[in-house]
Amino acid sequence: MIEQDTVRLLRECDAGVKMGLSSLNDVMDRVHDQKLRRCLGGCRDKHAALDGEIQTMLNQYHDEGKEPNPMVKGMSWVKTNLKLGMDDSDQAIADLITAGCNMGVKSLRKYLNQYKAADERSKSAAKRLIDLEEKLVQDVRSFL
Repeated sequence: MIEQDTVRLLRECDAGVKMGLSSLNDVMDRVHDQKLRRCLGGCRDKHAALDGEIQTMLNQYHDEGKEPNPMVKGMSWVKTNLKLGMDDSDQAIADLITAGCNMGVKSLRKYLNQYKAADERSKSAAKRLIDLEEKLVQDVRSFL
């Protein structure tokens, strides 16, 4: 049960961190303010580093991980491009990032509760991803 919950939690972390990276990459070229650009870029770097750790843990279980749900990823891309097509302000970007982070945190907390038997390393990875998302929400508030 521990190994099964661990792999399942890591898969969800994998999908979540990849979704976060994709979302950050989708908006980076449209950011105007250098402070916001640095904030998003720094968070993207931290997501990438955590992704590497998650991949290492998944490899230890001989698991390939999980890609974000294609429907969710596609809908996110469409929403981003539609919203920024009408309003490409940093305020709109901060709003999109906040909404995405909030959805990610909600999902990850649900998976932490669902996979209670997961090992401490995978729980730590999930909690660190949650912390990254929550900190990003705080950091972009001044741009809303």
